[in-house]
Amino acid sequence: MYSPQVLDHFEHPRNSGSIAEPDASVQLQNPACGDVLKLTLKLAGGRIQDIRFLAKGCVPSIACASALTELVRGKSPAAAREIGKEQLMSAVGGLPSASRHASHLAIDALDALLNQLAAKI
Repeated sequence: MYSPQVLDHFEHPRNSGSIAEPDASVQLQNPACGDVLKLTLKLAGGRIQDIRFLAKGCVPSIACASALTELVRGKSPAAAREIGKEQLMSAVGGLPSASRHASHLAIDALDALLNQLAAKI
């Protein structure tokens, strides 16, 4: 049912946890399914030096959060903003239509995180 990439990110999540003194931090919840995603970010030299996630939810939500952190780490906030749902779904090897809400939650959280960061700099 799930791609090998989804299962790998779920079983071996990358960048899980939180940053003690982040430059930006957001927590979003999907009201339809109850999944929760928290992202914390540290910026250095105009680039995303560190990004961490905490998630409570289904397998695809955790996999999308993990993959998202890999996609944005090292990028400028402007480049990170260009990452969309399709790129994220590609990074996890695709998602069944019933699980696409996971990519929406991750991208919405990233947008909120980058908006918060932009307001501070």
